[in-house]
Amino acid sequence: MNADINVTPMIDVMLVLLIIFMIVTPLIAAGFQATLPKGKNLDPSPEEETDVILGIDKNGKYFLDTRPIDEAVLEDYLRTVYAARTEDKILYFKADNNLKYSRVQDAVELARRAGVRVLAAITEPENTGLLKKEE
Repeated sequence: MNADINVTPMIDVMLVLLIIFMIVTPLIAAGFQATLPKGKNLDPSPEEETDVILGIDKNGKYFLDTRPIDEAVLEDYLRTVYAARTEDKILYFKADNNLKYSRVQDAVELARRAGVRVLAAITEPENTGLLKKEE
């Protein structure tokens, strides 16, 4: 008789769970996904923790700081955030490149009604295709 514990089924279960978590984790962390418009002569300015970023993905859904938010509560939420601000009332805006302009215009109007004074668009740098030659 052998008194050892058979750990093979436990290892099989752990490997299956590991594979499931490896597949699901990137999908959960993805959040806001959009192809941003390209821009030239951009000033690099990294996003700060105090910045409020409104995003609209390719399906027209709103995201506030990469978290999904319902359009019905967005205006009230922005109004409370910007009513408490004294120094700046800037909203950073990310929208998918292929989104209809009417959806972008709706978001701008919503932000204006909520008290946003400056709307800054976030874009990606354009690849110029020029490579530096090494000598």
